[in-house]
Amino acid sequence: MKPHPKFQRQHKSFWACVRSLSQEIGYTERGQGRLLVPTPEAMAKAFVRLDLNPETIISASGAPTELGVLLQEYFAFRAEVLITYVEPRLMDAARAKQVFTELKAELCPSCPLPMNKQKGEMAAPAFLTGIVNMLIERNSAGLDCDFDPRKLTTVTKDGKPVRTLSRRVDGAFPRSINPIAVWEIKEYYYTTTFGSRVADGVYETLLDGLELEELREHEQVDVKHYLMVDAYLTWWTMGKSYLCRMIDMLHMGYVDEVLFGYEVVEEMPRIVREWVALYNQGAAQDHG
Repeated sequence: MKPHPKFQRQHKSFWACVRSLSQEIGYTERGQGRLLVPTPEAMAKAFVRLDLNPETIISASGAPTELGVLLQEYFAFRAEVLITYVEPRLMDAARAKQVFTELKAELCPSCPLPMNKQKGEMAAPAFLTGIVNMLIERNSAGLDCDFDPRKLTTVTKDGKPVRTLSRRVDGAFPRSINPIAVWEIKEYYYTTTFGSRVADGVYETLLDGLELEELREHEQVDVKHYLMVDAYLTWWTMGKSYLCRMIDMLHMGYVDEVLFGYEVVEEMPRIVREWVALYNQGAAQDHG
């Protein structure tokens, strides 16, 4: 999923409002799991409870302000895209296994297909990671890819590092030194509770995005950044609020795209071809 142009890169104060209101009002209806779309009136009341100025949302005349209208439109968009686009693409373990198995038979890959970290009957290939790796290999025009970086991502200029990210990412193209793209994969098919480890996965991606934003703004180096997530029970049944945070993070510009479940099959071929084009463009400039 790409960000919607209307909400892409709004001022950071807009996102401060989104976060404050989501915290105060909630992301979902308590006990029901239904995604909430607060009215300007509800947002203004929330501002009062937060000791903020409600006239930021509703003017003294009683009409919603431009900000109030935009916030309601964003909350409505966020709920709609999650219901109509994201939920149908999230897979459970059975479906992910089927997609993985079919792709493996079709593509006969030589790329890594790692196992998950489960024990006993739940030990199995890491389905989403394997799907992503196979599709990258198939569409990368024979270029290298670091499917499992065991070092920190570093951007260099004139033979010295100018930035090194704080965390190891799950993949880098074509390598973790001066990559064109990096990505994180969060698949939790066998998780039965939504714990801090799962939540931390979202914030880790946010940290990467913040560092890449700083790199882009101060060094004019653009490293593409992607998040791939899957597991219907984890994200839809138990973690809708974190899906909301992912949509927020996407529109804040901290990831270029978020791919939900089966969406990796739909979009990874295009994405990898874009990486190849950027690689060839850079190679041409180097030889120009």
